[in-house]
Amino acid sequence: MPVTTYFSQRALMRATFVSALLLLPLSCAVPAAPAVSEDTIVGPAPAPPPGQAPPLPKPGPLAEPRASNQVGFPKVLTQYVLSPTSLRPARVALGQKLFFEPRLSGNGTVACATCHDPARAFTDGRPVSIGIHGRVGQRNAPTILNALYNKTQFWDGRVATLEQQAALPITNPFEMGSASVGDAVSRIADDKDYQSQFMQGFGRDVNEQDMLSAIAAYERTLASFDSPFDHFIAGEANAISDSAKRGWELSNTKARCHLCHALTDNQRDPTLFIDNDFHNIGIGIIRHHVVPLAQQAERELAQGHLAAIDTAAITSEMSVLGRFLVTRKQSDIASFKTPGLRNLLVTGPYFHDGSMQTLWDVMDHYNKGDGITDPWLDKDMQPLALSESEIDDVVAFLASLTSPQYKEVGDQEYARQLATSKVNRPQRDTGRAFAPKPKQPPPPPL
Repeated sequence: MPVTTYFSQRALMRATFVSALLLLPLSCAVPAAPAVSEDTIVGPAPAPPPGQAPPLPKPGPLAEPRASNQVGFPKVLTQYVLSPTSLRPARVALGQKLFFEPRLSGNGTVACATCHDPARAFTDGRPVSIGIHGRVGQRNAPTILNALYNKTQFWDGRVATLEQQAALPITNPFEMGSASVGDAVSRIADDKDYQSQFMQGFGRDVNEQDMLSAIAAYERTLASFDSPFDHFIAGEANAISDSAKRGWELSNTKARCHLCHALTDNQRDPTLFIDNDFHNIGIGIIRHHVVPLAQQAERELAQGHLAAIDTAAITSEMSVLGRFLVTRKQSDIASFKTPGLRNLLVTGPYFHDGSMQTLWDVMDHYNKGDGITDPWLDKDMQPLALSESEIDDVVAFLASLTSPQYKEVGDQEYARQLATSKVNRPQRDTGRAFAPKPKQPPPPPL
């Protein structure tokens, strides 16, 4: 659908008021920072010792707000989703400091950055995240880059705003483990630096609402574009390889990526690669007894009770139910939000459960139309009959979506994944990939 119908008319009117606002004035945002050697991390993150949280990442150049003069930066779209007052430099600076603040966790060991490491494009490099006391969650940490454009937050879309998103991990017992947001605030309330920064940013003392607003303001500055693909779309014909060009064409045709990774099914989307929707793509559901879990969710979780849904999503096997935890619609069982495609090389492992290790694994999953015995499988899942060279081309296109801050680590990760794909392709099934789509079983009664 066109942007003007996708966003509200109120937002359209607001765009004229904030026409000069992009992310931050260029004097307040840093340009695309080159990757630095100490931030170069390739491959899966190591597991911390039992009972311990992972090491806390340090702020550095990759944590800085991004400038709005990136090639491919969607100026008009950004105007629709930003409040004219949300990105005051003092609020952004406060939010950046809070993002790395371990005192917001129950024992002072975990911060937002624990699961959203700037060096890994604001993910953590693990299949599922590890939080306070080394507790292992159920879901993969999605990137915060470009989260300002998301219509909903979290894999199941259980909240709509970044302010709401910032609150829930603070109190989740498997993430930051504070007794309440107020409890977290109390541990920084006497800090003179925080008192000064809250006063500068909001004109008030340290408080819960402004803390969450500041974190969200910082996250809204993390727009990531300027990739080789963006330069190609802007007219630089040689910005990407011929293989990546073929992959872009395939992603909009035979590979069917555009059915989820575009705002519409019939218009190419070179910007966000999301549809703001939820899909069951056959990941993980067969390993779980979904019907009893759905019945348990209906018994034990009050619909709309965010804290209970958040806890179930991160700490229990009910996580596999995905969007169903929020809507209680049977059609939403095991459906998860479409993630963006940018910086994929440095945000693995892949999918909501981190079950795929390489982009070749991801393509093999889709190529065979996996999950066909899943009664709730998305209607668009089917065998794709992609050849090996076509899979390589789509991966080359995905690699071209890497922003310049992550070029060095992205090149190394591409080489690592390519080498792995030559010796280990656990999802590959060429016979199924070239076979007709089998009949899908009907959903059982709940």
